Amino acid sequence: MATATLNLKVSPRRMLSLKEAAEYCGLTAKRFPAECRVLPVAMPSGIRLYDMRDLDGWLDALKDGGVDSDDEILGKLG
Repeated sequence: MATATLNLKVSPRRMLSLKEAAEYCGLTAKRFPAECRVLPVAMPSGIRLYDMRDLDGWLDALKDGGVDSDDEILGKLG
């Protein structure tokens, strides 16, 4: 019987590009900005990245049915 060894190197990252964030959420990069309410973080270098924790919160809210409409969000802001 043949055996194989697979060595994977995973670098833990918290911040994702738009393409990576879309992939993480199961959306296309084109559709992601229209569907996802998470705003990217402006890094000191000027690049804009998405925080995995924010994406997880958004996805959890979708599962719970707790996604606010635009009007509800504006109402909470006063």
